[in-house]
Parts: sequence; C-alpha cells; structure tokens
Amino acid sequence: MNNKIHNTPTPQISKAYLLGALHDATERRYTFRICQKGRSYVDMLSRGIKLLGYKSWVYKEGKDRNVYVVEFSKKALETVQVQSLEEKKDYIRGYFDSEGGLPRNLNSRYYIYFAQKNFVDLENLRNYILEVGISCGKIHNPSMKKDPDYFRFYILSKSYNVFASEIGSWHPEKKSRLRMKI
Repeated sequence: MNNKIHNTPTPQISKAYLLGALHDATERRYTFRICQKGRSYVDMLSRGIKLLGYKSWVYKEGKDRNVYVVEFSKKALETVQVQSLEEKKDYIRGYFDSEGGLPRNLNSRYYIYFAQKNFVDLENLRNYILEVGISCGKIHNPSMKKDPDYFRFYILSKSYNVFASEIGSWHPEKKSRLRMKI
C-alpha cells in the first residue's frame, strides 16, 4: 500500500524494518525516538508506523538544529520477532538505513559497511546477511586506540549488486547513493 504525501511513496514498513532502524534510536520509558538530520526519512517512518496502526509524531529538535525526530510507542514492537527470510531482509534494510554506510563522495572508493558498538548485535546482523546470500568481510575493530568498543564489517564488492537488489534502502540519501554506483 502506497500513501503519497509530498510526492514521496511510503514503502510498506514492517515491524522487522523498524526493529532494525532502532539501532540509531533513543529509548525512553514508553517510546522510541529516531533522529535524523533531514526530515524526509523521519516523515517516511512516521507514515509507515501509522500504516501499521500505531501513532507517531515528528518534531524538530531545537530551534537552530536541522535535526528531526520521529517518536512512537514501544508497544508497536512489543512482540516482534525476526524469523522468516523476508523479515530478515527488512531488518537488514532498517539496520542499514540507521547504522549502515556508503561514501558520501561518489568520487571516492565505493564501499558498503555496517558499524556498531555492540559486537554480538553486529554478529547477529552479519549472520542474517550471510543467510540472504550476501558475502561479508570479518567483523573488526578499525582502531583499538581510538575506540576499543567500536566494530564494523564490509559487504564484499562481489555482493554489491545482490545487496542493492535484495536489501536496498528506504533512506532517501542512501537509496540514491546505492543506486548511483551499482
């Protein structure tokens, strides 16, 4: 079901996608908050959450900051479990949209990576990605000196096309950069 607001189609956001996107969220007593510099992604999340049957609200954080927040009830994800292959793909996509990365400068060497401070969580994500048939590098710490609790892994170049077609992105900036190179 597409809901067109501001000429931007709303993808059918699943609870598994939201669970993945929570990796860049703040947890409060009754709500989750996802913050972004641009408004379009949080607006898309808000519309998707409403299509799932839950309330959400979007607001700007601070007067002089370009940071926007979508906030929604924790009840929306109380019983969600990621089990099927499609749920795993949605979870990976949500995780990528929150904690994944691509080069901002399209003239630099291309890469797709995931980063997180929680090693076990990152290992679980990597296992899902391998189940989908996407090749990954090993989880590593890029600099023990700078941050001993920061871990990342890359998608191998031979799997860029598979990642783009099987996972993709719903984040407006990441989606366009993913499509431009592949």
